[in-house]
Amino acid sequence: MSVVENGVMDAATASAVDGADDGLTVGRTAELVGVSVRTLHHWDEIGLVSPSERTWSDYRVYQAADIERIQQVLLHRELGLSLAEVRAVLDDPDTDVVAQLDRQRAVLSERLDRLRRMIAAVDRMKEAHMSEQKLTAQQQAEILGDGWDPAWQDEAQENWGDTPEWAQSEKIKARMGVDDWKRVKEENDRLEADLAAAMTAGVQPGSEEANALAERHRASIGQWFDITVQKQVCISRMYVQDPRFTAHYDQRAEGLAAWLTAIIDANARAHGIDPATATWE
Repeated sequence: MSVVENGVMDAATASAVDGADDGLTVGRTAELVGVSVRTLHHWDEIGLVSPSERTWSDYRVYQAADIERIQQVLLHRELGLSLAEVRAVLDDPDTDVVAQLDRQRAVLSERLDRLRRMIAAVDRMKEAHMSEQKLTAQQQAEILGDGWDPAWQDEAQENWGDTPEWAQSEKIKARMGVDDWKRVKEENDRLEADLAAAMTAGVQPGSEEANALAERHRASIGQWFDITVQKQVCISRMYVQDPRFTAHYDQRAEGLAAWLTAIIDANARAHGIDPATATWE
């Protein structure tokens, strides 16, 4: 891999050049500046960059000044000059090096600004493409069933729209298609059915089976954003405090909302967390 990027020598390359008291072979020079040996041979043949010395066996040896000229060639080539134009500029004794570098910098800055604008345009196109995949409220209602109220989305955004968790979940939703939402609906229905069956069968909060169900519940939330046991406890409080959540779970089985909250609290205690003092962290 080249250690000279677009004609700009890095510190390691400069150190290698300075440390080579006897100069550098054409192979080592090519490796350092990131061009082929054939290119250096060609530049030598046309008088663009010729090595300052040769060994007794006529091998090319490049000194620091030669490497600097190669660097200048690469810079000019990056700006679009032909080899003939580069040679004319470098061999002109009246060339103002500082002014030349200023022009190079201006051209590169303009190119950088253009690339930044292009990157921003690509990002906008990506966002637009992703947003097209996002389901409408009507599509969500059709998939999630009659129990889904589109107004809940607006309410949730009003309450948590400025949180990292909301941003994380929105990015995930933006990548989801119809099949993904159907999968989510099926998995959620299966979880709620298993919860109702366990409660009806008399599974006690704090038991191994109940704790496993509490962890399944936490994982179902974790597909949207990073969820800790404490956050799960805070969320479960709404199941008994908000009549809409209570009604949703209790339509599966009477008392399911309170039982789900109880198994989440018991699981939290198993993790060393007091549900009464759990915070959003």
